[in-house]
Amino acid sequence: MRVAMYYNNKDVRLEEMEVPRIGSDEILVKVLSSGICGSDVLEWYRVPRAPLVLGHEIAGEIVQAGEAVQRWKVGDRVFVSHHVPCNLCRYCAAGHESCCDLLASTNFDPGGFSEYVRAPAINVRNGTYLLPDSMSYDRAVFIEPLACVYRGQFHSGRVTGRRVLVLGSGISGLMHIQLARVSGAARVAAVDISEPRLEAALQFGADVALLSGEDLLERLQDANHGRLFELVIVATGAEQAIQQAYRAVDRGGTILFFAPSDPGAHIETPFNDIWRKEVTITSSYAGSQRDIFAAIELIASERIRVDDMITHRLPLEKTGEGFALVAAASGSMKVVIHPQS
Repeated sequence: MRVAMYYNNKDVRLEEMEVPRIGSDEILVKVLSSGICGSDVLEWYRVPRAPLVLGHEIAGEIVQAGEAVQRWKVGDRVFVSHHVPCNLCRYCAAGHESCCDLLASTNFDPGGFSEYVRAPAINVRNGTYLLPDSMSYDRAVFIEPLACVYRGQFHSGRVTGRRVLVLGSGISGLMHIQLARVSGAARVAAVDISEPRLEAALQFGADVALLSGEDLLERLQDANHGRLFELVIVATGAEQAIQQAYRAVDRGGTILFFAPSDPGAHIETPFNDIWRKEVTITSSYAGSQRDIFAAIELIASERIRVDDMITHRLPLEKTGEGFALVAAASGSMKVVIHPQS
């Protein structure tokens, strides 16, 4: 089968691999759509493990099912999670499934930028989901990233009636904007360093979208009737955005750190201000089964619009072009790879 082998953001090669062989409790999925995630182009994270086949936002059709597989059958249209929790440990029991030791060690074989993937038994049991008949494969690639967004806002507590600021208007930021809007936020503001992304933020529900800059806090307050924000979502790892979050959060508010920063980054925290203002700081990583089911429903019901986020659909041999687009962080929103094209 053909795969897009990743060496670095500027070197993604079309190569050949054998189709994975499945065991009795595994499935083989024909990948129809696979999204490029912003995390796929974090070279500090990916390059040390290269070469490898990336891609974890997948949707496809089961073409083989082992004899011990009972829940799934050939022909089922599915989304498969790459990382799955055990659902048995103390972290899972406490609702912190993304802290499960098993989560970081699970994956499908080889990766979503390939014609086929093998889902191991644990992924079949804890990470395979039937797609609604009305959901296209392209829409289904948003299940994983939206589940992560849903988890983040779930960790943040109540959204209804709160003033929400989203720092960073990439795909995650745009989904945070949409979810905050459908969850009943009183007002949603967006900040980014890219004017096209700010235009997208307005398109997907932000009341105001502002370029980052030295006078940002003053401009935010002017646009927010003189008030700060009860929920600040940091959907970028930029140090500047993290510092802006500390300044923009209101008394009694919450900051959600949603995106990773560069490794080894040390960000100064105005501790006394945070302490005196009774600010809650939380974070989230990945998505649990609860979050995935919620994401499927939000997309299927079209409460979260994803079609207009797709700016590029590329065949497998042009995966390198897709990586260049995402790494440039301009000129694209969601890039979807069609491995069977």
